[in-house]
Amino acid sequence: MNVPKIKFDSNVNNININNMIENIIDGMYDWVRVIDLDDNIIYVNKAMAKALNENVIGKKCYKAFGRDVPCENCVSRATIISGQPQQQEELIQDRIYSVMSSPIKDNDGNIIAVVEVLRDITEMKKLQKEITNQNKKLKSELNMAKKLQYSLLPKEIPNDKIGFSFIYKPCDILGGDFLDIFEIDTDHIGVYIADVSGHGVAASMLTVFLRSSIDKTVISPAAALKKLYKEFNDNYSDQDLYITIFYAIIDISNNILVYSNAGLNVSPIVLNPYSKSFELLRVPGIPISNWVENPSYMDKKLIFQKGDKLFLYTDGIVELKNSKNEQFGEDRLVNVLHGNTESSNIILDQIINAASEFAGVEKYSSFMDDITMALLEVKTFKD
Repeated sequence: MNVPKIKFDSNVNNININNMIENIIDGMYDWVRVIDLDDNIIYVNKAMAKALNENVIGKKCYKAFGRDVPCENCVSRATIISGQPQQQEELIQDRIYSVMSSPIKDNDGNIIAVVEVLRDITEMKKLQKEITNQNKKLKSELNMAKKLQYSLLPKEIPNDKIGFSFIYKPCDILGGDFLDIFEIDTDHIGVYIADVSGHGVAASMLTVFLRSSIDKTVISPAAALKKLYKEFNDNYSDQDLYITIFYAIIDISNNILVYSNAGLNVSPIVLNPYSKSFELLRVPGIPISNWVENPSYMDKKLIFQKGDKLFLYTDGIVELKNSKNEQFGEDRLVNVLHGNTESSNIILDQIINAASEFAGVEKYSSFMDDITMALLEVKTFKD
């Protein structure tokens, strides 16, 4: 069957439209062929003719590729049956091709032939496979890093002296938030909460640095932060990232809380649900960074009253926004805490529920930042 050429009249520089179209098709890198309704090849472009290195005009479409029988899932046959363009991948001479088949119709709308465009996607498929394998490897390594980071969270808490509950929910696989609690000696408990700028692997590695480098022997939080700053600059002076951290030490023998801050932009809270009192622990301090040569940190003291609890948190919870672009904020947080006599676990869960309801999202879903909170209460309070 001969496919009639489409003729156009053109007055633009006497261009022959049919020749121009044929030149365009012959200039294509992709293979192009036309197949009649009996599976015979009636046209191939130069790229395909050169690649096959033989005259395939008049041959069955499948024989041109060294096959004896029609393809089981023939894309062109599907086009003839459906009248619609079809696409699939085919293995041809050990190469992978994307085959797009479209109908050619006469003036009455009857299908008289099919045009196939074959694009060699072998290298693209190899690249896709390499990317997939790399992604699998990266995901596996990230999951290992996640397990490592979670393994560093508090486990051996001095439960006979301190009641301690926390929530740690990174917004990505790896988080930039971190917290820890530990026994310094029989009378002193150290606790800190930190927020590393950014997320991902680099931020998570700094949380590992933080846990291993903070001095857990000195009784002064300010002195410990000073040493941590120096350690950071000895090892990470070229880092663009920085660490903000609030560090407190509780003297359980004298009911004294000593605390210092290295740039954490929220204020931990000491609250008493029975007296309904609370105090924001505000104290300035430079983040653990390479910003200045000799930072200054200060210790502040607070006398613990019976029933007092220390609430620690990072900015992820208070900066959570609703549809009006309003933040959950410190006031709403304090309202949940104020006068709440529930157990620590329940209080933390109530905060998450209130924040999720405020933002109009499901619990923990669509949180754009790490969510880290902790609630601490001294069990061995001395009158």
